[in-house]
Amino acid sequence: MIDRIDMAEKKLTFEEALQKLETIVRELETGQIKLDDAVEEYEKAIALKKFCEEKLKSAELKIEKIEQGKDGGLELKPLDENQND
Repeated sequence: MIDRIDMAEKKLTFEEALQKLETIVRELETGQIKLDDAVEEYEKAIALKKFCEEKLKSAELKIEKIEQGKDGGLELKPLDENQND
């Protein structure tokens, strides 16, 4: 099973992990895979899904919005999801 350590060692990017996840989903959807292999692939898919979710959350935390300050200059501020600008 692919776990977090394996993915960190391989230094998968979000895009690579997502591509692997999509490949596994397509393979499972065909129904042409043996049960034991399907279970193993499902476990890999769960680990990849978690990896992708963590990458997205990390990126989301880094997102900032650009606002014009009182002096006319531009400022970076954390994106506040609860604020409706």
